[in-house]
Amino acid sequence: MHIVCTDLEGVLVPEIWIHVAEKTGIEELRLTTRDIADYDVLMRKRLGLLDAHGLKLKDITDVIDRMDPLPGAVAFLDWLRARTQVIIVSDTYVEFAKPLMAKLGWPTLFCNSLVIDGAGAIADYRLRQPDGKRHVVLALQSLNFQVIAMGDSYNDISMLQTAQHGLLFRPPDTILAEYPRFKVAYDYTAVRDAMGPLLE
Repeated sequence: MHIVCTDLEGVLVPEIWIHVAEKTGIEELRLTTRDIADYDVLMRKRLGLLDAHGLKLKDITDVIDRMDPLPGAVAFLDWLRARTQVIIVSDTYVEFAKPLMAKLGWPTLFCNSLVIDGAGAIADYRLRQPDGKRHVVLALQSLNFQVIAMGDSYNDISMLQTAQHGLLFRPPDTILAEYPRFKVAYDYTAVRDAMGPLLE
C-alpha cells in the first residue's frame, strides 16, 4: 500500500515568508529553504528580523489569512486523496497553518510549533523532531507503507531520499543540479502522470 508525503509551501500553497516580505517590505524575509539549506540558520535570521522590526505573530497570521492555495492545488489534493492517504509534512508551524488547512479541505498535517512570548512576539521555534520529514517516512515504512514523497526545497531532500519514490516539484535550478536523480514535475498534471501508475 502506498502513502504520499508532500511538502506544503511551494507545493500546495505559496511561500508564507515571501508573502510576509512583500507585505512588510523586508526583503531578507524572502529567503526560504530553497535558498538556505540549514534550517536553523534560516529561522534564526527570520526571528532576528522580526525582532528588529517589531513584528509579532499577528502580523504574520494577518498575511496568511489572505493567502490562497496555488492554482490547481485543491483539485490535485482531492484527486490524490481519492486514491490514497496523504500526509502534509511541513516545516511550517501550527500557529501559521490553520487558515491554509481550511482552504485545502483539512488534510492531515505534521509540522512544528512556535514559542510566543507574553507580548505576542515569536520568541523561538520548536521542531517536532530534528530531520522530522525523514523520520515520518521511516515511521510509515515501518508500518509497511510504500512512501511517495514530493517537495521542492533543501529541507525536503532527506524525505525524498528515504522514500521509495521521490519527486521534486518546481525546484530551483540549484537543487535540480545537486539532486538530478529525482523525477521533476512543474505542474499538477505532470505529478498525476508520475504518481498515477504507482497508485493503480
